[in-house]
This record gives sequence, structure tokens and C-alpha cells, in this order.
Amino acid sequence: MDWQAFVDNVKEFWDGFSTNGVSYVMEFLFFAVLFYYVFKILQTNKNYKFIAVFLVAVVWCGVSFSLSEKIQSQFLLIVIIMLSILIFTMYNTEIKRVLLDNMVKGKSDRPKVSASGVDVIIDEMVRALQNMSKNMIGALIVLSNENLPEGIIESGTVVNAEITSQMIEAVFYPKAPLHDGAMIVEGNKIYAAGCFLPLAQSDNLPKEMGSRHRAALGVTSVASVTALVVSEETGIISIVKNGAVKKKYADANDLKNALSDYYWSDLTAEAKE
Repeated sequence: MDWQAFVDNVKEFWDGFSTNGVSYVMEFLFFAVLFYYVFKILQTNKNYKFIAVFLVAVVWCGVSFSLSEKIQSQFLLIVIIMLSILIFTMYNTEIKRVLLDNMVKGKSDRPKVSASGVDVIIDEMVRALQNMSKNMIGALIVLSNENLPEGIIESGTVVNAEITSQMIEAVFYPKAPLHDGAMIVEGNKIYAAGCFLPLAQSDNLPKEMGSRHRAALGVTSVASVTALVVSEETGIISIVKNGAVKKKYADANDLKNALSDYYWSDLTAEAKE
């Protein structure tokens, strides 16, 4: 290890800081933001192997720059950017969710859900879903934390109603004007209904998946939400999250677990604020 080269590089860096200070600061900020988003995306998807590879690459670039006179900072920056582009390409869907969640974070003004009211809300929603399943009534409910694009809400009708099984079933009644769209639930309110969602366009989807399932896959691909789907053809209830069907043939316990994850994680987050 050439320590003299390291000392010389550090001395050269500080000598040039007086004339290139703004450039150095901008490069540091750019790298810090890039590193943050790459690390967060990999951590969210629990891809620890890529985290290790990325950290090793960053450390290698830093050490190489410190010990070598021939390697320029621009070259190392290009290496890191190319690695980041590779990760962004592989996780483009996850990136959309991370960026959208960050954009809407802190904007929530909906009423808080009390712990005592959670069980009642869950029972009402499970009852409605099971009733619609028995009667072969199609339905699509999105559990949101106000992290949906405004265009989705604007495509439907804001109802701001209490969550009851009767209200949910009335919205999805086949002859009701809003039954074809999605219902958006935010906390203890049915915020909107009749909303149009982006459809998943993958050619690998099973042919039996109708428009409601494709819409559920589409919206959960671009936002961190959970979708509950009742098939109009079969009455089967599905739970969709992160762009994939997490549970098909969902029963009462499955629905209660999914709803509990939504409400209790939300309450926990609010308690920390």
C-alpha cells in the first residue's frame, strides 16, 4: 500500500479545495443523494447481496482514488453512476413507489384511526367482502395512506363516508353508478369510489385475470398500497400487494391479517410522530 501516494492525494485535494470547493461540494451532495436512494431501494426489497456489492464498489472506488494517482474522480463517479443505473433499471417499479411515498409523506390530514375502532372497521370490511363473494359481485378496494397519484382520485368521486358493510356493498351493487371503479379507503373513511387505476400490462399474466385484477396489480406496482379484489366471475377474493397476488382464495382470517397489517402499522407510525 503506497501511503505516500495517499498523503499526496489528500494534500492535492485540500490544495485544490480553495479553487474547486463548489465543485467538490456539488459532487459530494450528488453522490450522497444517489447513494441514499440506491441503498433505500435495495433495503426496501431486502436484496442484501446487491447492498453488499454496492457498498464494496463504493469503498473500492474511494480507496482506489486515495491510493492511485492515475485514477481520476470523474472515472470513479462514472463507475458508481453506471452501477446505480443498473440497479435503477432492475428496480424501476420499486423506484416509482419509493419516490411517490416520499412525495406524499407528511401531507396526511385525514382523521386518525383510534385503536378501539380498528376491530369494528375490520369486521365491517370482512363482512362486506364475504357477502359480495357469496353473491358473485365484483369489487376492488384499495387501502391507501394518501400515497396515490391525484389523477386516480380525480378519476372517481370523493364520498368521504364511514366504513360500513352496507356502504361498501351499496357502492359495488351491479346497478350502482360507481360499481365498475375502485374504492379508495384511507384510514377510517371510504375516501373515494369509482376510481380508475393503471392496468398491469405484462404479457405473462394468466388469461383468467380480469380488469379488476390487472388494475390491482397495476396500482400496487406504482404505490405502496394493498388491494382487495373480489372476482365477479368466480367470487374468489384475492389480496394484492407490491405488484403481485399475495393470497388467492383469501378467507376471513387472511383478510383480517391483511387489514390488521394496514391499520396497525398505520397506527404505529402515527404513534411515533
